[in-house]
Amino acid sequence: MRRAELVRRLESVPPPTHPRSDLEQVVTPAEPAAELLFTALAAGDLAGSVLDLGSGTGRLAIGAGLLGASPVAGVEVDPESVALARAAATDAGAVVEFATGDVGGWTRSADVVVMNPPFGAQRLHADRPFWDAAYRLAGRSVYAFALAESRTFIARRAVAANAHVLETRPVAWGLPRTFPHHTRRRVALSVDLWTIRTEGTE
Repeated sequence: MRRAELVRRLESVPPPTHPRSDLEQVVTPAEPAAELLFTALAAGDLAGSVLDLGSGTGRLAIGAGLLGASPVAGVEVDPESVALARAAATDAGAVVEFATGDVGGWTRSADVVVMNPPFGAQRLHADRPFWDAAYRLAGRSVYAFALAESRTFIARRAVAANAHVLETRPVAWGLPRTFPHHTRRRVALSVDLWTIRTEGTE
């Protein structure tokens, strides 16, 4: 599948119907999502199992399934988003198992973890359970988004988890107006794509 086709397919995955600001339920932009997935594909990291932590309505998990990863699972605390993700996966022809649950209590590991965790804009340190779960559950690699201002925190967390940061690079990220307190139609955020190796680092 070409990247443009994947972007088009991901754009058809709907955003949350009733987004909650306390959960920072914002849609993952299709272009950055495709960049993350093709980065993982080029590294050979979609030739096995993939887990999407905080999967929302499923863009990363569905994209991984469309690019050949198997099995693919997503865990999301919001049941409404899980229902949307299941319907979107069916519409896309992607085989993904979506479950309702908290990432901190998730125990089933995968070769690769992908995620767009909360950035901590509404609740300080909201991203920490996601990074802790990623390092605990990823057998080989983690691909994730985070605000640029979180670089020191994430790098230190990787060292503590005995993981190796392979790459950190900025991605174009436009946050559409989602919540009542958003006053502008779209806001550009400074967001990084992280590639982290966990395999063979213990």
